[in-house]
Amino acid sequence: MKSTNTTTASVKAADKSTSAEGLKRGLQNRHIQLIALGGAIGTGLFLGIGPAAVLAGPSVILGYALAGLIAFFIMRQLGEMVVEEPVSGSFSHFAYKYWGGFPGFASGWNYWILYILVSMAELTAIGEYVNFWWPEIPLWVSSLFFFVAINALNLSSVKVYGEAEFWFSIIKVVAIVAVIVFGTYLLVSGTGGPQASIRNLWNDGGFFPKGLLQQDSEGNYQGLLAAVAMIMFSFGGLELIGITAAEADNPEKTIPRATNQVIYRILIFYVGALIILFALSPWRGITVKSSPFVAVFNTLEGFKFDLAGMTINFSRLIANVLNLIVLTAALSVYNSCVYSNSRMLYGLANQGNAPKFLQQVNKSHVPVKAILVSGLFAAICIIVNIMIPQKALKIMMTLVVSALIINWIMISVVHLKFRKAKQMENLTTKFPSFIYPVSNYICLIFLTGILLMMSITGMMVQVALIPVWVLFLGICYAVMKKNKSEQA
Repeated sequence: MKSTNTTTASVKAADKSTSAEGLKRGLQNRHIQLIALGGAIGTGLFLGIGPAAVLAGPSVILGYALAGLIAFFIMRQLGEMVVEEPVSGSFSHFAYKYWGGFPGFASGWNYWILYILVSMAELTAIGEYVNFWWPEIPLWVSSLFFFVAINALNLSSVKVYGEAEFWFSIIKVVAIVAVIVFGTYLLVSGTGGPQASIRNLWNDGGFFPKGLLQQDSEGNYQGLLAAVAMIMFSFGGLELIGITAAEADNPEKTIPRATNQVIYRILIFYVGALIILFALSPWRGITVKSSPFVAVFNTLEGFKFDLAGMTINFSRLIANVLNLIVLTAALSVYNSCVYSNSRMLYGLANQGNAPKFLQQVNKSHVPVKAILVSGLFAAICIIVNIMIPQKALKIMMTLVVSALIINWIMISVVHLKFRKAKQMENLTTKFPSFIYPVSNYICLIFLTGILLMMSITGMMVQVALIPVWVLFLGICYAVMKKNKSEQA
C-alpha cells in the first residue's frame, strides 16, 4: 500500500511539471512540426546508410520502408498517450503511472542513456564531416568545439532551442528535397553520366544482391536482415515529439499533426532519397567511411560546364554543399539530444527517480543542472574519439540500437496498459493509435526479431548488455526505494 501511495505522489509531481516554477510552454506549432521532422533526418540517413548499403545493397530501401512503418506505429502509440496527458518525462511518466514504479524508473533512465549514446554518435559524426574538408583535424577537436557551442545554446531558453531546431530542420528539408529534385533531373536528362540509371537498383545482382541473410567467405553475415540494426539507428529520435509536450503550445493540436506526418516524411525523405542515391551510382561504390550522398555527387562525371576557359565540376560543388548540410543535420540531432536528455532528467527528478537538484531551473525556465549533468556524460565521446577514432561511430550506433529497442518495446507495452486503463474508465482518447492492439503486437514481434538478428550477425555483445543494463537499473531502483523508506 505504501508503494502505491509513493507511485501516486510521484505521478502527481510529474503532472505539475509545467508550473510557474518549472518548465514553460515556449514551443509554438512551427517549432513542434520541425522538431518532429528534424528527429527523422540526421546521421542515420546521411551517414548510417553507408554501412547498411554495404551489407544489403539496394534492398536496404525496403528495410527503411519497413522500419519506418514500425516507427510510425510507435509514434501513434506514444502520441495517443501524450495528447491525453502532456507532461514532462513523456513515456517515463506513463510507464510509472500505468505499469509501476520500476518500469517508470527504468524507461526514463534508459531513454536518458539512449540519448547520451546518440549524442556521442552525432558528435563523432560531426568530426567525420569536418574531415571531408580538413582531414588533418582530429575527430575529438571537432566534437569538443560543437559540444561546447550546442550546450551553450540550450542553456539560454527553450525558445532559443526551438528556433535553432526550426532553422536546422528547414536546411535539412530543403537539402533532401533538392537532392531528390536534382537527382531526378540528372537521371531524366542523362547529365548524371553513363553510370546514372534507374537500372542500378537491380542490374548488379538484383534488388537483393546479398539475399536476406547469408555469410560471405570470411564468415561475416550480410543481406537485408543483417542491415536491420543499422537501419533502426536512423529512426532513433522520432519519439522526441513526446518530450516536447510539456513545453508545447496547444499540444492537443500540434502533437497529432506532427505525428501523422511522420509516415509521409519517411516515404519522401528516406525511401525517395535512397532510390535517387542508388540510381545515380552503382551501389558497390558506397563505403562506410563517408556520407554516401556526398560521395555519389562527388564522383559524378557528367555534370560539368565551361566558364571563361575553365571547366567547372558542378558535382564537386554540390558535394561540398551537401557535406555542409549533413554537418548541419548532425548538429540538429545533437541539439535535440541536449534538449531531450535534460527534460527527461527533469521529469525523473519530478518523479523522485533522480536527484532533486535536477529540478532546478533558471529564470528562463531552463533546467540548467540537468543540461550540465547530461553534457558531462555525453563528453565521454571525446575520450572515445581520442582512443579509438576508427571504431567509435560504429560502436556507438549499435549501442544506440540496443537502448532504442528497449525504449520502443516499453512504449508498446505501456500503451497496451494505458488503453486498458482508459477502457476500464469508459474514456475515449482524443488521438487513438493506429489499428490498436494489432499494431502493438506487430511492433513487439518486429523488435524481438531485430534482437535475434543482432545476436546472429555479430552483435551478441550489444544484445547481451541489455539484461545486464536492466539488472543494473533494478539494483539502482531497489537502492533508491530503500533509501526513501529509511528517510520516511
